[in-house]
Amino acid sequence: MTAGVLLSGCDTDQVSLATNAKANQPVPPKLLAAMAEKDMDLQSPILVRLFKQEAELEVWKQTRSGQFALLKTYPICRWSGDLGPKVREGDRQAPEGFYSINPSQMNPQSAYYLSFNTGYPNAFDKALGRTGSQLMVHGDCSSRGCYAMTDEQIAEIYSLGRESFFGGQKAFQLQAYPFKMTPVNMARHRNNPNMPFWKMIKEGYDHFEVTRQEPKVDFCEKKYVFDATKPADAKRDPVFDASAKCPAYVIPEEIASAVREKQQQDEAAVARLVAKGTPVARMNTGIDGGMNKIFAAKIPEGSTGLSEGAEGTTLQMLAMAKAPGTIPGHVNPPKPNLDSVASAPAPQEEPVVAVAAPATSTRVATAQPTEKSQEKSQGFFSNLGRKMGMGSSETTATTPPPQATASVAPAAAVTPPTAASRLKAAVTRFVPGHDKSKETAKDTAKDAKPAATVAAKPVEPAKPDTRLAQTRPALKPSVSDGAGEATQIMGAAPVISSNSFDSRFGAMK
Repeated sequence: MTAGVLLSGCDTDQVSLATNAKANQPVPPKLLAAMAEKDMDLQSPILVRLFKQEAELEVWKQTRSGQFALLKTYPICRWSGDLGPKVREGDRQAPEGFYSINPSQMNPQSAYYLSFNTGYPNAFDKALGRTGSQLMVHGDCSSRGCYAMTDEQIAEIYSLGRESFFGGQKAFQLQAYPFKMTPVNMARHRNNPNMPFWKMIKEGYDHFEVTRQEPKVDFCEKKYVFDATKPADAKRDPVFDASAKCPAYVIPEEIASAVREKQQQDEAAVARLVAKGTPVARMNTGIDGGMNKIFAAKIPEGSTGLSEGAEGTTLQMLAMAKAPGTIPGHVNPPKPNLDSVASAPAPQEEPVVAVAAPATSTRVATAQPTEKSQEKSQGFFSNLGRKMGMGSSETTATTPPPQATASVAPAAAVTPPTAASRLKAAVTRFVPGHDKSKETAKDTAKDAKPAATVAAKPVEPAKPDTRLAQTRPALKPSVSDGAGEATQIMGAAPVISSNSFDSRFGAMK
């Protein structure tokens, strides 16, 4: 019954924009001062832009000159999925594209403090058969296909939208992008399969950049069309249908020429960056979303995920800065999807070719590494992989030490990487402060023995080793496990499972 009330709160014109104290909070004095400085009226129209990679939400507001100017940038506390558009219900993707927010989409009775519905799917999404519903921008810093802010942030954003509606704006535009559409980002993501879609919505991005006006958005032939008007000889405005053939239309020449010039400059810059060897961005499909670095710095073992992060001392310095709002104790920072990593196909490795050693009559014995050094060289994550069942069970060591080698080395067998080794490689990338090179160097130096000692040691007959492997201690829970005092953020409310995202709103996504 409660879910029904929440749903109706998102989709009915009968809901007032200011029926409770949360929805009726005034615009903060600092924002009012910023508006006065930038020649903006309190109730002038707004426009919102979202960027996943930067984990930022921008609120633009119309000045008295008629153009839009940036009022404030809000760091996004959490977004989910990957870079790229939402395709189907349940894929955890936060949408990308152009959407329209009218008063009926404002939800003052949200389970996540306050929220507004993005309007996904729009006509373009529907034409492609994309599915999904109730994709929100809301508070609570918990996301499952949404853009989540802190409660304090969404209160400000909600108040700005409310005032724009009171001022007569019928709907404000929401532009959602994978990243800021700069030449550097376009060059880095040039091999991403979503690039054709991104180039299409970049045209709308460019229209706004050159005009500082909200672009008019239409759809036809399953594509976006921006700022279309009727031809000079037409008697009525063109009628657009996302699935039908495009009608006759033109784009005003002053806009078209400015956009064309910008696109030519951007394409030339991208070509120069590619020629200079700008690396291609790594595809990280096993990571669930991102988080702005200001929030990641506040959470033990926090990670920015797919958003632009800060490393080392920078992240530590951010930990001292004031967070823009309250971070709830149940927040889940981005982390690798271990199931996805473990099930990923094994990477192809180059075959190892046997090489003949120089002819000599000297026989050199090979020292067998001890069980302790083997355990150390395997490392923490390999042990974790075996505990999770991703690797061969090795409770008893039965393999005898290798015999003395002859002058010609036999062909080395190519051993495919195990799920545990892939897990270790994937997780290590997202553990702050973990330096694999230092760990390897330390183990190598400790286990190494002088060559003269090894050569002088007599060869002993092989004996089977039947000792049981040492039992490893249980791992400490991480923040994402939601257990233990170590996961509680200072000043946050205790973690209560019944207050989780899934239990409160999971059925609506």
